[in-house]
Amino acid sequence: MFFHPMDFLILIAFGISLWAQFRVKGTFNKWVEVPTRTGASGAEVARALLDRNGLSHIPIEVVRGTLSDHYDPIHGVVRLSEAVYYGRSISSISVAAHEIGHAIQHKEGYKALTLRHRMFPAVNIASGIAPFLLIGGFLFQALSLIGLGIIFFSVAVAFQLVTLPVEFNASSRARNLMIAEGFLYNDEENGVKKVLGAAALTYVAAALISLLELLKYVMIFMQGDDD
Repeated sequence: MFFHPMDFLILIAFGISLWAQFRVKGTFNKWVEVPTRTGASGAEVARALLDRNGLSHIPIEVVRGTLSDHYDPIHGVVRLSEAVYYGRSISSISVAAHEIGHAIQHKEGYKALTLRHRMFPAVNIASGIAPFLLIGGFLFQALSLIGLGIIFFSVAVAFQLVTLPVEFNASSRARNLMIAEGFLYNDEENGVKKVLGAAALTYVAAALISLLELLKYVMIFMQGDDD
Protein backbone atom coordinates (compact mmCIF):
# COMPACT_ATOMS: atom_id res chain seq x y z
CA MET A 1 0.00 0.00 0.00
CA PHE A 2 2.85 2.36 0.80
CA PHE A 3 5.12 1.43 -2.11
CA HIS A 4 5.07 3.72 -5.09
CA PRO A 5 7.27 3.89 -8.23
CA MET A 6 8.52 7.27 -6.98
CA ASP A 7 10.07 5.46 -4.02
CA PHE A 8 12.89 4.31 -6.28
CA LEU A 9 13.80 7.89 -7.15
CA ILE A 10 13.55 8.89 -3.49
CA LEU A 11 15.98 6.11 -2.56
CA ILE A 12 18.40 7.38 -5.18
CA ALA A 13 18.05 10.92 -3.82
CA PHE A 14 18.59 9.59 -0.30
CA GLY A 15 21.76 7.90 -1.48
CA ILE A 16 22.91 11.19 -2.99
CA SER A 17 22.20 12.88 0.33
CA LEU A 18 24.36 10.39 2.23
CA TRP A 19 27.12 10.80 -0.33
CA ALA A 20 26.86 14.59 0.00
CA GLN A 21 27.23 14.38 3.78
CA PHE A 22 30.31 12.19 3.46
CA ARG A 23 31.70 14.50 0.83
CA VAL A 24 31.31 17.67 2.90
CA LYS A 25 33.05 16.02 5.85
CA GLY A 26 35.78 14.58 3.65
CA THR A 27 36.33 17.88 1.84
CA PHE A 28 36.44 19.81 5.12
CA ASN A 29 38.90 17.33 6.63
CA LYS A 30 41.10 17.52 3.53
CA TRP A 31 41.36 21.30 3.40
CA VAL A 32 41.55 21.72 7.18
CA GLU A 33 45.08 20.36 6.76
CA VAL A 34 45.98 23.13 4.31
CA PRO A 35 47.07 26.32 6.13
CA THR A 36 46.14 29.76 4.87
CA ARG A 37 48.95 31.78 3.35
CA THR A 38 47.95 34.80 5.44
CA GLY A 39 48.04 32.74 8.64
CA ALA A 40 44.63 34.11 9.64
CA SER A 41 42.27 32.02 11.74
CA GLY A 42 38.57 31.58 11.10
CA ALA A 43 37.77 33.88 14.02
CA GLU A 44 40.13 36.56 12.75
CA VAL A 45 38.66 36.47 9.26
CA ALA A 46 35.12 36.54 10.65
CA ARG A 47 35.88 39.49 12.93
CA ALA A 48 37.57 41.46 10.18
CA LEU A 49 34.76 40.88 7.69
CA LEU A 50 32.12 41.84 10.23
CA ASP A 51 33.95 45.03 11.22
CA ARG A 52 34.58 46.08 7.63
CA ASN A 53 30.93 45.64 6.72
CA GLY A 54 29.45 47.70 9.53
CA LEU A 55 28.72 44.76 11.82
CA SER A 56 31.24 45.36 14.59
CA HIS A 57 28.44 44.97 17.15
CA ILE A 58 27.93 41.30 16.28
CA PRO A 59 29.88 38.95 18.58
CA ILE A 60 31.52 35.69 17.58
CA GLU A 61 31.10 32.71 19.89
CA VAL A 62 32.69 29.27 19.99
CA VAL A 63 30.37 26.25 19.96
CA ARG A 64 31.08 22.56 20.31
CA GLY A 65 30.55 20.07 17.55
CA THR A 66 31.76 19.50 14.01
CA LEU A 67 30.39 21.76 11.30
CA SER A 68 28.00 23.27 13.85
CA ASP A 69 28.78 26.76 12.56
CA HIS A 70 25.85 29.13 12.02
CA TYR A 71 24.62 32.69 12.15
CA ASP A 72 21.83 33.32 14.66
CA PRO A 73 19.68 36.17 13.29
CA ILE A 74 17.45 36.28 16.37
CA HIS A 75 20.27 36.98 18.83
CA GLY A 76 22.55 38.59 16.27
CA VAL A 77 25.57 36.38 16.87
CA VAL A 78 27.92 34.28 14.73
CA ARG A 79 28.75 30.90 16.22
CA LEU A 80 31.76 28.97 15.00
CA SER A 81 32.87 25.45 15.87
CA GLU A 82 36.26 25.09 17.56
CA ALA A 83 37.93 23.78 14.40
CA VAL A 84 36.75 26.82 12.47
CA TYR A 85 37.20 29.44 15.20
CA TYR A 86 40.77 28.51 16.09
CA GLY A 87 41.78 26.88 12.82
CA ARG A 88 44.08 28.60 10.35
CA SER A 89 43.18 26.50 7.35
CA ILE A 90 41.36 26.88 4.05
CA SER A 91 38.38 25.04 5.53
CA SER A 92 38.33 27.27 8.61
CA ILE A 93 38.27 30.60 6.79
CA SER A 94 35.82 29.29 4.15
CA VAL A 95 33.21 28.26 6.71
CA ALA A 96 33.75 31.38 8.81
CA ALA A 97 33.36 33.70 5.82
CA HIS A 98 30.22 31.82 4.75
CA GLU A 99 28.55 32.56 8.09
CA ILE A 100 29.53 36.22 7.78
CA GLY A 101 27.84 36.13 4.40
CA HIS A 102 24.60 35.29 6.21
CA ALA A 103 25.13 38.14 8.67
CA ILE A 104 25.56 40.59 5.79
CA GLN A 105 22.48 39.16 4.08
CA HIS A 106 20.55 39.90 7.27
CA LYS A 107 21.89 43.45 7.45
CA GLU A 108 21.02 44.17 3.81
CA GLY A 109 17.60 42.54 4.02
CA TYR A 110 18.35 39.91 1.42
CA LYS A 111 14.89 38.90 0.21
CA ALA A 112 15.34 35.13 0.22
CA LEU A 113 16.74 35.23 3.76
CA THR A 114 13.92 37.47 4.95
CA LEU A 115 11.37 35.10 3.44
CA ARG A 116 13.12 32.14 5.06
CA HIS A 117 12.96 33.77 8.49
CA ARG A 118 9.27 34.58 8.09
CA MET A 119 8.52 31.01 7.04
CA PHE A 120 10.36 29.42 9.95
CA PRO A 121 7.54 29.46 12.55
CA ALA A 122 5.07 28.01 10.05
CA VAL A 123 7.58 25.37 8.97
CA ASN A 124 8.05 24.18 12.56
CA ILE A 125 4.32 23.64 12.90
CA ALA A 126 3.84 22.15 9.43
CA SER A 127 6.76 19.72 9.79
CA GLY A 128 5.30 18.36 13.02
CA ILE A 129 1.76 17.95 11.72
CA ALA A 130 2.33 16.72 8.14
CA PRO A 131 3.63 13.20 8.97
CA PHE A 132 0.62 12.42 11.21
CA LEU A 133 -1.84 13.62 8.58
CA LEU A 134 -0.20 11.61 5.83
CA ILE A 135 0.13 8.44 7.91
CA GLY A 136 -3.46 8.78 9.10
CA GLY A 137 -4.64 9.37 5.56
CA PHE A 138 -2.94 6.24 4.25
CA LEU A 139 -4.05 4.05 7.17
CA PHE A 140 -7.69 5.08 6.97
CA GLN A 141 -7.73 5.64 3.20
CA ALA A 142 -8.86 9.21 3.85
CA LEU A 143 -8.03 11.45 0.91
CA SER A 144 -8.97 14.54 2.89
CA LEU A 145 -6.24 13.82 5.45
CA ILE A 146 -3.72 13.08 2.70
CA GLY A 147 -4.66 16.37 1.03
CA LEU A 148 -4.11 18.30 4.24
CA GLY A 149 -0.85 16.47 4.81
CA ILE A 150 0.32 17.51 1.34
CA ILE A 151 -0.50 21.15 2.06
CA PHE A 152 1.47 21.13 5.32
CA PHE A 153 4.34 19.18 3.78
CA SER A 154 4.48 21.69 0.91
CA VAL A 155 5.37 24.41 3.40
CA ALA A 156 8.42 22.43 4.53
CA VAL A 157 9.47 21.77 0.94
CA ALA A 158 9.09 25.44 0.05
CA PHE A 159 11.32 26.31 3.00
CA GLN A 160 14.07 24.02 1.74
CA LEU A 161 13.82 25.45 -1.77
CA VAL A 162 14.09 29.00 -0.43
CA THR A 163 17.14 27.92 1.56
CA LEU A 164 19.07 27.11 -1.64
CA PRO A 165 19.58 30.67 -2.94
CA VAL A 166 20.34 31.81 0.62
CA GLU A 167 23.19 29.32 0.94
CA PHE A 168 24.58 29.82 -2.56
CA ASN A 169 24.52 33.59 -2.14
CA ALA A 170 26.30 33.39 1.22
CA SER A 171 29.04 31.24 -0.33
CA SER A 172 29.43 33.66 -3.23
CA ARG A 173 29.69 36.56 -0.81
CA ALA A 174 32.27 34.64 1.24
CA ARG A 175 34.63 34.16 -1.69
CA ASN A 176 34.25 37.74 -2.91
CA LEU A 177 34.75 39.21 0.58
CA MET A 178 37.90 37.23 1.27
CA ILE A 179 39.39 38.19 -2.08
CA ALA A 180 38.48 41.86 -1.64
CA GLU A 181 39.93 42.01 1.87
CA GLY A 182 43.13 40.19 0.98
CA PHE A 183 42.47 37.01 2.95
CA LEU A 184 42.57 34.79 -0.12
CA TYR A 185 45.29 34.26 -2.70
CA ASN A 186 44.57 33.09 -6.24
CA ASP A 187 45.99 29.63 -5.64
CA GLU A 188 43.70 29.19 -2.61
CA GLU A 189 40.45 29.94 -4.40
CA ASN A 190 40.06 26.38 -5.67
CA GLY A 191 40.15 24.98 -2.14
CA VAL A 192 37.61 27.50 -0.89
CA LYS A 193 35.34 26.72 -3.83
CA LYS A 194 35.48 23.00 -3.08
CA VAL A 195 34.75 23.43 0.64
CA LEU A 196 31.77 25.73 0.04
CA GLY A 197 30.53 23.68 -2.92
CA ALA A 198 30.50 20.45 -0.92
CA ALA A 199 28.50 22.14 1.84
CA ALA A 200 25.98 23.52 -0.64
CA LEU A 201 25.47 20.06 -2.12
CA THR A 202 23.95 18.82 1.14
CA TYR A 203 21.19 21.44 0.87
CA VAL A 204 20.53 20.51 -2.75
CA ALA A 205 20.23 16.83 -1.87
CA ALA A 206 17.87 17.52 1.03
CA ALA A 207 15.65 19.69 -1.16
CA LEU A 208 15.61 17.02 -3.88
CA ILE A 209 14.47 14.32 -1.45
CA SER A 210 11.67 16.49 -0.07
CA LEU A 211 10.52 17.55 -3.53
CA LEU A 212 10.35 13.95 -4.77
CA GLU A 213 8.43 12.90 -1.65
CA LEU A 214 5.96 15.71 -2.23
CA LEU A 215 5.46 14.66 -5.86
CA LYS A 216 4.88 11.10 -4.70
CA TYR A 217 2.14 12.16 -2.28
CA VAL A 218 0.52 14.38 -4.90
CA MET A 219 0.46 11.51 -7.42
CA ILE A 220 -1.06 9.14 -4.85
CA PHE A 221 -3.68 11.76 -3.96
CA MET A 222 -4.59 12.33 -7.62
CA GLN A 223 -4.84 8.61 -8.32
CA GLY A 224 -7.07 8.11 -5.28
CA ASP A 225 -9.25 11.03 -6.34
CA ASP A 226 -9.68 9.52 -9.81
CA ASP A 227 -10.73 6.22 -8.28
